[in-house]
Amino acid sequence: MLAITGATGHLGRATIEALLPKVAANQIVALARDPQKATDLSERGVQVRVGDYDDVASLVAAFQGVEKVLLISGDDLEKRTQQHKNVIDAAKQAGVKHVIYTSVLNPSKDSHFTASPSHVATEEYLRGSGLTYTLFRNTLYLDFVPMFLGQDAVPSGKIYSAAGDGKVTYALRNEIAEALANVLTSNGHENQTYDIAPAPAYSMQEIAATLSEVVGKPVEYVSISSADMAAGMRQHQVPEPVVTMMVGLSEAMRANEFNHPSDAFEKLLGRKSTDVKTFLASVYGK
Repeated sequence: MLAITGATGHLGRATIEALLPKVAANQIVALARDPQKATDLSERGVQVRVGDYDDVASLVAAFQGVEKVLLISGDDLEKRTQQHKNVIDAAKQAGVKHVIYTSVLNPSKDSHFTASPSHVATEEYLRGSGLTYTLFRNTLYLDFVPMFLGQDAVPSGKIYSAAGDGKVTYALRNEIAEALANVLTSNGHENQTYDIAPAPAYSMQEIAATLSEVVGKPVEYVSISSADMAAGMRQHQVPEPVVTMMVGLSEAMRANEFNHPSDAFEKLLGRKSTDVKTFLASVYGK
């Protein structure tokens, strides 16, 4: 049996959708804090079990009979290192053999990206747990590019970013889910670390040029400072924790922290991944 944590989130649901053609629905365990949010999955035969990252007992109960667990990283940056340790401890107690963890590309305690240090801590804890592990070090989602560009990018013909000339590899979330499903249902991934970062990497300048091609009008990249980015977000009443995270993410992009292309993703996927131009055409090419 395969257990997916965070099953009501975007990546968890997408992974379950990718698993359903491969394995019987009753061999998939979907963990959710609120099972009501997963009633559609239970109607399709998936086992929905209560699993709360803050409640080890609930996790131990949810993992009964499970061989592999997909640990999808939590979204509470203050609590999540302990939450991830809770999942790993519960997996050991329940007799789980193998944990697949969604980390981040190029994790570092010194990263500008505020989420990165907790990934380092989780990876270290998982490697030291004695469990078989697989680390998916995910680059930035291609799905987030429209958010980085801003809703006025095409009408105004301008993209403002504090990412400088830094380059980033991007991967589509649904394709990461597909690769996760492939790993969950095959062997040979024991104690492996995969950089989920398909080539090529793109600067914001290159994304602006690609968007110009797609929409048939000039779109210019305007490089701004982190301070100006933060001030602009505060003007729009963006909550301070989000300002901190987004500024840090832009600084990480500028520092080339996500510029580490690898062929691992396309090998796991079994085909070429969606590129930036194809994705932008699907969003802006209407």
